[in-house]
Amino acid sequence: MSGPLGWLLEAQVHVAGSPVLVREIVGNAFGLASALLGLRRLVWAWPVGMVGNALLLTVFLGGAFATPQAHDLYGQAGRQVFFFAVSVYGWWRWTLHRRPGPGGDDAAVAPRWATRRERLGLLLAAAAGTAAAYPVLAALGSWGPLPDAWILTGSLLATYGMARGWVEFWLVWIAVDAVGVPLLLRGGFYPSAAMYLVYGALCVWGFVSWWRTSRAARPAPATLSPTYSEVVA
Repeated sequence: MSGPLGWLLEAQVHVAGSPVLVREIVGNAFGLASALLGLRRLVWAWPVGMVGNALLLTVFLGGAFATPQAHDLYGQAGRQVFFFAVSVYGWWRWTLHRRPGPGGDDAAVAPRWATRRERLGLLLAAAAGTAAAYPVLAALGSWGPLPDAWILTGSLLATYGMARGWVEFWLVWIAVDAVGVPLLLRGGFYPSAAMYLVYGALCVWGFVSWWRTSRAARPAPATLSPTYSEVVA
């Protein structure tokens, strides 16, 4: 294949003596841009992220696309497909609820903490999703099927939590990054591993930012009427 698309699919650079796909770097750059836009609660986070998903899908399917790595990470590849689908939901939901605010603030969602019931649902879904994905990935021959299963499950839950505006979704991402960095380093996916480290720092920043925004948006407690003695005093 020739032209810009052919170059994007075939181009490689060498990092510390190891070949790295340009499309892995570009895909992660789109992912980082999506995370930054998500931190600011802008609708563009979703379509930008979807471009990165499409590129990274080709990176983790070495059997179908030419890649220098010797490992197929089917969980990583599968999550790009699910990301794309959940991003359609997030794009729709944020567009639906976008309300231009003062000072040109075009934030599309108001951050809030999940309820106890929603948190319990997240924990149950995390356990069930990881347990269900592990044997499937192991049967497919995915490299590192157990951590890959958690990365797949946790990533989907974090993306769904972002669409819902839950502050906790940043914490789920941090847990995903903590598992993803060692796995990707062992597999030779160095740009993705480095980007996971950047994501981890960004997630801490995002968590603090959304937490503060949720506190600022919390209604002030009602003040009690002064008693007769306070009025007299």
